Amino acid sequence: MSVTSIVTATALILILARWLAQLWLARLNQKNVLAHANEIPRAFEGTIDRETYHKSVQYTLAKSKYGQLETTYELVVFLLVLFTGVLPWAFGYFTNRFGTSAWSMAAFLFCIMIALSIPSLPFDWYGQFHLEQRFGFNTSTPRLWIMDRVKGLVLGFVIGWPLLVLVLKIVDWTGTFWWLWAWGVMMVFQLIMLVLTPILIMPLFNKFTPLPEGSLRERLLGLGQRTGFHAKSIQVMDGSKRSRHSNAFFTGFGQFRKIVLFDTLIQQLTEPELEAVLAHEIGHYKKKHIPKMLLWSTFGLLVTFYLISLLARQEWFYRSFGFEPGSIVPALLLFALLAGVVTFWFSPIAHWWSRRHEYQADAYAAETMKEPQSLIGALRKLNEKNLSNLTPHPWYSGFYYSHPTLLEREQALLKSAARL
Repeated sequence: MSVTSIVTATALILILARWLAQLWLARLNQKNVLAHANEIPRAFEGTIDRETYHKSVQYTLAKSKYGQLETTYELVVFLLVLFTGVLPWAFGYFTNRFGTSAWSMAAFLFCIMIALSIPSLPFDWYGQFHLEQRFGFNTSTPRLWIMDRVKGLVLGFVIGWPLLVLVLKIVDWTGTFWWLWAWGVMMVFQLIMLVLTPILIMPLFNKFTPLPEGSLRERLLGLGQRTGFHAKSIQVMDGSKRSRHSNAFFTGFGQFRKIVLFDTLIQQLTEPELEAVLAHEIGHYKKKHIPKMLLWSTFGLLVTFYLISLLARQEWFYRSFGFEPGSIVPALLLFALLAGVVTFWFSPIAHWWSRRHEYQADAYAAETMKEPQSLIGALRKLNEKNLSNLTPHPWYSGFYYSHPTLLEREQALLKSAARL
């Protein structure tokens, strides 16, 4: 076999292996959920009613079946795109018609990414207006759904296209070590976006209003003072205009930092529970989880650019997928498409690290509140309101859950509380 045949076969095997693993994990999870479907887990008896538990089981199973169908559909589309020669044809057509300048090549990459996102739109629509609607979560409208995607497309064009142009020009300007310069540019870009996203981009999609004067605001500001976490503002986001799911987070850094609460979260939790949730988010800040994740992302991005620079010098990499060597653009595109079939197998490691951070933030919240029950109450309500799966298979949660399960978090909280 030739080198190109080996590379093509290896890529196909990796793609199919990921697909089979995804289906197998989904099936494992379904069996585990069904095994506990007729009785509420003993740890949650008296805290969740039978009707809600049954509904959470049905929601989990419905999402799983829908996810398996979507995964198989995406596999077929992916194989057609990668192995039928459509990408080399499109690249040749684009270069013949528009040339090979950085601006036209960036436009090619942008157009390909848009084209690849189109086949998933029917599944996104169904998930929002049928699956989520069926279980009472959807509050969006077709018009809002369409506008979200139009806004995302425009933002991608305004921000992404010039950024791609700059990266491609860096390749021309800096030669062999272009990957190091491109990495530096991307890091500066990410830092700028950390500042601009909460100020300019997020308000394009949601309305943010200051938390009204009252006992809740005083309680949360008091928590910030006790913990030394000084945010520019506490704001309420109108998450309810799209979904009844709820969340809380903080964005930005330095003087641009602000706390954001979903309006649905305020409706669902008591004031002590909301304080505990915010204490958890502050815990992430105090434990320096954000800088740690940024450093890891920085390292990952550096490795990514370096690997692309290596592959861009290999003729076999281009010819294996029907491209002619000479331009770095196909290497960028192919790497973006194929990276996921490798990184999928490392997701348990990333999720283990993420869950470790969640345990630490939970422990910080319990220590700050001087009791774990407020956070436990909040977590139980959030799992109940979101119809979360209370009995996931351990292997499935290892591959897909960035947060520990409710039972795991409760057990860890009670252990940390015993040490207070």
